[in-house]
Amino acid sequence: MYLVIFPEGTRYNPELTKVISASQTFAAQEGFAVLKHVLTPRIKATHVAFDSMKNYLDAIYDVTVAFEGTIDDKGQRKEAPSMAEFLCKECPKIHIHIDRIDKKDVPEEQAFMRRWLHERFEIKDKLLIEFYDSLDPERRNKFPGESVNSKLSLKKTLPSLLILSGLTAGMLMTEAGRKLYVRTWIYGTLIGCLWVSIKA
Repeated sequence: MYLVIFPEGTRYNPELTKVISASQTFAAQEGFAVLKHVLTPRIKATHVAFDSMKNYLDAIYDVTVAFEGTIDDKGQRKEAPSMAEFLCKECPKIHIHIDRIDKKDVPEEQAFMRRWLHERFEIKDKLLIEFYDSLDPERRNKFPGESVNSKLSLKKTLPSLLILSGLTAGMLMTEAGRKLYVRTWIYGTLIGCLWVSIKA
């Protein structure tokens, strides 16, 4: 069993300066470290989820994601790419750092969990500062530690291709399926082109 939680409540977007400022002000008021590349995490949903699921979990996985190509000419971080931008190769690589935390190392009391969660986000922030802001070009755009470059092999993608091809072929065998297919293709293409032209 698993559950994905984003304790920040929203994605970090450097263009939303009011959100970042409010997050940093809150952290300072609460006596927490002010974070640069992530927002101050909120505890309630995380605590409720962990408390409800702790008997079914053996660990929590702390995942930090960073995107190459999201620093502008002035050295400022840009918004993370959308799926369309990623598919259009505006983001050359995604870097994912995963840290496994054993369940016994997670405080159960909400007050202690709040401090622990913020400390986890301090670790994330340090990783992202190193990733985005490192003066050493050898360390920029990399997370520390051993990295694994994952490319999709034919063995991993072929089953999906066969299933999708089978479903498409099945749809094309009926008149209603063909109409749906053509309409989806036409309208999807038009909407996709419109979306890309708006984002460009």
